[in-house]
Amino acid sequence: MIYDKKQALHSIQQLLKLQSLGVLATQGKKYPYSTLVGFAASDDLKTLFFATIRDTRKYQNIQMHSQVSMLIDSRSNQVKDFKDAQALTVLGSARDEEGSFLRKNEALYLQKHPYLREFLKDPNCAFMRLDVHKYIIVNRFQEVIEIELS
Repeated sequence: MIYDKKQALHSIQQLLKLQSLGVLATQGKKYPYSTLVGFAASDDLKTLFFATIRDTRKYQNIQMHSQVSMLIDSRSNQVKDFKDAQALTVLGSARDEEGSFLRKNEALYLQKHPYLREFLKDPNCAFMRLDVHKYIIVNRFQEVIEIELS
């Protein structure tokens, strides 16, 4: 059980470290759109990174509406998940990663996902950053803590 912000931040850090995939939600012209992405998180928890091809619906949606959410969870599809699973919603804005931090952050991403090296080399691949505005962590489907980042 999480009781305070410090414990919540530790749980968030562990979940981001242990999980490799998240469900990214973007806003399309008519409907929200969800897709699975591999992600990595900065040590300060302020930024998440993912890669996508520019010719995808998710990329086009982000170009229209930069506000996104990502769901990362610890479920194992077992009954025990109703008691033990954690779900983390990340709210923020996404954009192409550019400039001097690109190589550093790509290295962080590839440390977690070395099998995606060739994918990142594709000229049509966009390396994206998600600037986190808020984390919402839920335990046992009812214990909710929200943490806003400045």
